Amino acid sequence: MANPSPSSPANEYVDLFLFACIEEVLVGDLFVAKISSGFSSDSCTNELKYVSLSDNVLHTWTGPITNVKKLTVVDLSTNFCSNISKKFFSPDFVSLKYLLLQNNLLGLVLPTDVQGEIFQNLYNVVYINLSKNKITNIPNLLFKKQYNLKRLDLSENMIWDINYKLSHMKNLMFLNLRNNRISMLGEYAMTELDSIAKMKKNLTIDLGGNNLVCNCESLSFVKWIVNTPTNLHRREEYECKTSQNTIILFRNPKELYETILKECMSYEGIIIGITTGILIFAFILCGGISYRYRWKLRYLYYMVNIKLHQSEYKSANTDERLYMYDAFVSYANEDQAFVHNTLLRELERYGGIQLCLHKRNFLPGNDIATNITSAIHNSRKTTVIMSSNYLASYWCMFEYNMARMESIYESNCENILFLVFYDQISACNLPLQIIELVHCQSYIEYPNDEYGDVVFWEQLKRAIKSY
Repeated sequence: MANPSPSSPANEYVDLFLFACIEEVLVGDLFVAKISSGFSSDSCTNELKYVSLSDNVLHTWTGPITNVKKLTVVDLSTNFCSNISKKFFSPDFVSLKYLLLQNNLLGLVLPTDVQGEIFQNLYNVVYINLSKNKITNIPNLLFKKQYNLKRLDLSENMIWDINYKLSHMKNLMFLNLRNNRISMLGEYAMTELDSIAKMKKNLTIDLGGNNLVCNCESLSFVKWIVNTPTNLHRREEYECKTSQNTIILFRNPKELYETILKECMSYEGIIIGITTGILIFAFILCGGISYRYRWKLRYLYYMVNIKLHQSEYKSANTDERLYMYDAFVSYANEDQAFVHNTLLRELERYGGIQLCLHKRNFLPGNDIATNITSAIHNSRKTTVIMSSNYLASYWCMFEYNMARMESIYESNCENILFLVFYDQISACNLPLQIIELVHCQSYIEYPNDEYGDVVFWEQLKRAIKSY
């Protein structure tokens, strides 16, 4: 069949129902704009086996193309096509084996075919050429029906990874990804390729001309190159960019992998070690500071709560505080008989000293720690009835330490803490902070004789009233 002349209507539009009872159609090197109808005829069965429409300007492929059940080769390369209908390849393409679509602009339309409808009727195709189509991304299901595909050419595009399904292509022999923008293959791609290679030992993939990287981030990819059953076409020529921005070749991938692994382990170990060390140091430092100033921190916490709920009373003529009590008595519950029967009688009834006792003066509804801190803060002195029971009580030691903090931070280091040893306690049984107070401040022991009692109570009254 003779080619139409440049002035004929075929230069602008091809209505291909004319090509009926022939075996080969060549419409190359013409300025054809659009393919819209099918290869159909009512007079006979279409015998077309080879169609070449390359080197035209078929920018839109609408179709559907029908009555092509014997067609085995279609060449639509170099047509600047950017729009292909999902119905263009009709179910009549049952015998199509070779599909040449290279050097078009299908990268603008293929990424939108997320359901794989464009090629869904091409069950028996064995070779697809999609090179030079400016493809950046291929949907996962684009080739979902190509079970018999043997060769897939995606070279000279802008693909960055294999994120489309391949494992169903049991007969795939060659996947050409040369000269794309692949830096490494993801886990999905490596798994898909290995699943085919384990069944078909001659699977080959070409990754040459890509921007491969060899660093800690791509370590799994380099390991895959070492261990994969997939044949890597001319692997020794693959160029790989290291973390030092140097280019090396995959001539010995195992040695390269071990080198990267050592570097990554070294960096990882250093980073983990430094980070762990800093965290441990910070934890120990914070723990040490918190333990060293634990009573101060607790005292400040409770003092803030107290001062939020009560104002600071000032006298009219001086800057001294006005206290609610002369002394707060800190004692163990086991010693309350002495405190309530003897101490109260001698100091309050006979001495005129106002005492604060937790059994009598603590406000109901407040937590114990707040009541203790408030009582100490609102008392001029704190008298500790020291005994073995006192040392064994958590809340007694809490009262002692809160009183010690009060004397340091609220009373200008005045001696507001006074010890009364109710029992005979060995120095080795006393906590360090109490021994320090005994050494630097005065204390008094409760006597067992009548004359000593008179002296004891007089000294205690003077100690509480002195300021």
